[in-house]
Amino acid sequence: MKKLLYILTFGLLPALGLAQQEAMFTHYMFNTLEVNPAYAGSRDALTITGIHRSQWVGFDGAPVTQTITAHSPIYREELAVGFSLINDRIGPTNTTSIYGDVAYRMNLSENGKLAFGLKAGLNIMQSGLSSLKLTDDKTDQSFVSDIQSKALPNFGFGLYYSTPKVYAGLSSPRILQNNFSTNSTATASNSEKRHYFMIAGAIMEISDNIKFKPTTFVKATAAAPLEADLTASFLFNEMISAGLMVRTGDAVGLLIGVNPTPQFRIGYSFDWSYGLSTGKYNGGSHEIMLRYDFIYKEKEKIRSPRYF
Repeated sequence: MKKLLYILTFGLLPALGLAQQEAMFTHYMFNTLEVNPAYAGSRDALTITGIHRSQWVGFDGAPVTQTITAHSPIYREELAVGFSLINDRIGPTNTTSIYGDVAYRMNLSENGKLAFGLKAGLNIMQSGLSSLKLTDDKTDQSFVSDIQSKALPNFGFGLYYSTPKVYAGLSSPRILQNNFSTNSTATASNSEKRHYFMIAGAIMEISDNIKFKPTTFVKATAAAPLEADLTASFLFNEMISAGLMVRTGDAVGLLIGVNPTPQFRIGYSFDWSYGLSTGKYNGGSHEIMLRYDFIYKEKEKIRSPRYF
């Protein structure tokens, strides 16, 4: 299995090029379904997660993003489905994406599972360019008309391998490079860029009451720098967690979380941009995350904690 993961990872890396156009989250480890459809059903429960991110607080027109995901196994734990909704606003531009996911999971060993996932949905973008105040050429035709895109279709794929203690995944959630200006799915120089993602993580027991959880999220696309999020978290008494995050070339952050019950998790993060001039003019970025596992029957209760 390790050889397979190495081949998949390094086989894709040359094509990854450089990242990033998609919305970012410091709680990326709780937003897995949005980037990898093969994650669907992996918690063996109906799991609903919501994240709100306010980026570069105090900076006019800074990104504000919300995402909601839901997923569950539906047939003998082999087939699973999911749903994701993301709304991303940057300045005068607002992009909404609605996707459905399906995953097929197979046992590779007593504890290891490999899942194949497909994602399909729609992207809608609205851009109020005419509302911008120009300082130089106030007759620039590029800012005369707003952009109102149609609901443009897209699809993606993913692979996800997991055991109770490790996971790794590769995905490209939006294959088509939609051109919102022309409402076309044809490839164009000013179209959406295809992204490739790699995720990985593990849980390690330090003592009876303390566990260490390292995770990473690598993002890549053509004509942009390769970007990686690296996070080191500690879990205390299966209830409280705290960790540090580094986003290469961009930011450092702090994450804290609490499990009021085994099924419910609340998380908060703060990160500050160090690699951009915007870091001098804003109050950092804040996120709030809520996740709940719905388990209805006594026999369906999770027998051991799910860390991913």
